[in-house]
Parts: sequence; structure tokens; C-alpha cells
Amino acid sequence: MRLTEAIALAFAQIRAQKLKSFFSVIGVVIGVMFLIAVITIVEGMNRYMEDDFASKIYGLNTLTVRRQPSVQINTSREQWRAWRRRPRLEIDDADAIRDQLRTPALVAVESERFGGTTIRSEHGVEVDNVRLVSASADYFRIREYDVDRGRLFGPLEDRGGLPVVVLGSETAETLFGPLDPLSRTVRINDFPFEVIGVLESQGSIFGFSLDNMAIAPSRSPLARMTNPRGIVDNILIRTPDAASLPAARLEVEAIMRVRHGLRPGEDNDFAIETKDESMAFWTRISNVLFVAFPALVGIALVVGGMVIMNIMLMSVVERTREIGMRKAVGARRRDVLVQVLIEGAALSGFGAVLGIGAGVLLAEIIDAVSFLPAAVAPWSVVLATGMGIGVGVLAGLYPASRAARLDPVVALRQE
Repeated sequence: MRLTEAIALAFAQIRAQKLKSFFSVIGVVIGVMFLIAVITIVEGMNRYMEDDFASKIYGLNTLTVRRQPSVQINTSREQWRAWRRRPRLEIDDADAIRDQLRTPALVAVESERFGGTTIRSEHGVEVDNVRLVSASADYFRIREYDVDRGRLFGPLEDRGGLPVVVLGSETAETLFGPLDPLSRTVRINDFPFEVIGVLESQGSIFGFSLDNMAIAPSRSPLARMTNPRGIVDNILIRTPDAASLPAARLEVEAIMRVRHGLRPGEDNDFAIETKDESMAFWTRISNVLFVAFPALVGIALVVGGMVIMNIMLMSVVERTREIGMRKAVGARRRDVLVQVLIEGAALSGFGAVLGIGAGVLLAEIIDAVSFLPAAVAPWSVVLATGMGIGVGVLAGLYPASRAARLDPVVALRQE
């Protein structure tokens, strides 16, 4: 029997038993649907974390000097206490890095305060839970913040600690509505600040707005709301390209060790991180998810395979006379085996196609109604199709071998 003839016979049998075929593929459809949905969401999260989250939070081609690592997983109390004993970073540290660094780079300081802060306009309108940032002038270039209206503050205003502020688009809209916010006064914890600019919208991360913020010079009164005078949270160093990062890192480490009086062999009492290092925790999590979730979803495919095998066994019993007649007129054992296997593969393959469509649709719905992003990975479609067809072939092996071994004389006597 030719392969095309076997395929035609298999599909004819599927069409003849539509209801039975439908129940056969339900398990495969559900398994493949959740497999595609899970991989699509994890892949979307992976791209989102690398492209959007990392660039907005950590910056591109950027070194961040911190008192302690930004990501702390399974940290012991002893380690935590050791980190807390480290010296605080100072504006003078950033000035020393800027003066001594030979690799071309932008250097800025950054201190933040999240929540618990109210900004009030001169008309009495208030905005709660504003993210306060005290930073030096190059902070905007490092973070790639562009101004929508007005201007950004410069080095002179930063060194002079002038009470000027650049607002996020959401904060400005809430405070002033259709009014022009430029040159107006806002009060941050009862300190008056002149609004000199409004940033372009930064969007959101995981449903949290990045536009409810206020940025003022690192020596302005706002700095005292984030840290004691002269203390900063982070020092940011951005190089022109990724190739310059290693050299800049070595120089920054040497400068900081000298400033902190560390001897050779002593551990650093500060942390230097890049985007990739800060995102290493997510890389580990995504690797686990890519292995664990498909493995769990594979259980549904196993159940679907068992359903296909049982229904095909029943089908073989029902078609005993038909198989006997075919073998009596010359069909070989291989022909019967191939036909039943193709039938099982066609059933599961059709279920895989339905599951892929349903999985993509489910992922898109989740993307639309939640902050979880979705990105269809082509390899996941190939994997799901291969797994679906493979389940059908494996599930059809026993029914196919049983049908192929039927004695035509005995099969023809079957009622």
C-alpha cells in the first residue's frame, strides 16, 4: 500500500467517526493549548524583561555602583548585617570617578524615594505616592529621558542645589490638567519647587506607571528627603558602547577601593553591577520555567495519548472484519500497521493544530487583560506539533500492532 493511500484511508476513517475522533483529540488539544500559552507568556516575559524592564530600570551600557547588590536572594542574616555595615556612597565618590575615569563615560548620582510622598500644586491639587528622584544633570542622558515641554536642569543648577523640578507626564497632568505647568510652583513635603520641564511619557512596567515621578538636582532640598546630605543611593556610569564596559568597570573598582582605603586581598565594600548581572535572577527563573512548565503540561499530553490509545483499541475491535477482509485480499501486516499509525498521528496532529490556535488565543487574551506580555516563539509551535504527533504515534503503536497481527480467517468470522 502506498503512503498516500494509507493517509487517505486514515482520514476517511476519522471522518466516518467524527464524534469518536473529537473525544480522542480533546486531551491533546488541552495539553498543547496550555503548552503554547505557557511558553508564549514566559517568552514574552523574557523579552519584556530584557528589552523594556532592564533598559528602563538598569540602563544600557551602564555600570551601577551600589552599597549592596540590588537583587538579594537567599541572603543570610550575617551577609545582610555585613552589607549594612558598609560605608554609604557619597556625591564626592561620583565626582572622583568623573575626574579620574579615563574611559569616556557619563557619570551621575541617583537617590530615590518611593511612596509616602505628596506633591501639591499652587491650586491645592495633590498627587500621592510620587516617586522622588534626586539626581545630577547627566542622569537624564544616562536614562535616556527626553523632555516634552520646558527643559532639563543643568550642571550649574545641580551644583547650586536650586529648587527646580522636572515632572513626569502623569504627575504634571494630574496637578495642572490643561494648564501649562512651566514656571509654576509645586510643594514637595512643604518645600517649594519651580517646575522647569515635563518628561515624555515612559509608559509602565508590570502595570506600574513610570510617569508619576519628580526629579530634582542632587543637592536640592529634595535630596534631603531621600538621604542625609551628601549621601546617594547609586552612582551611574554609562559608556558609549558595551565594549567599553569592562575597562570602565576595572577603573571604577580601583577608584572606589582607593577612596575606601581597601588593602589588596580585602573584599569590596561596594557592589558594581551591569544590566546582565542585575537580571541574572530572571535568567535563572526563566530557565526553570521553560523546563518545569512544559514538563507539567506534558502530563495532559500523556493523558491525551492514553485516551487516543483506548479509543483506537475500541476502533480496532469494531473494525476486525474490515481488517480481516483487507488482509484476505492481499493487505500486508505492514499496510495495516501504517494505516492505524497514520490514523493516530492524524488525530493527534489535528488536535495539536487546534491546541496551538487555542494556546495563542489564550495568551493574547491574558496579554490584553493583564500586565503579562505574550510573544509567540516559533520553536514552541514546532515543539507542540512534534509532541502532538509523537503522542499519537506512540499511542497508536499497541493498537496498530494488535490490528496487524489479526488472523484474517479469525477476523472474518468476527461478528
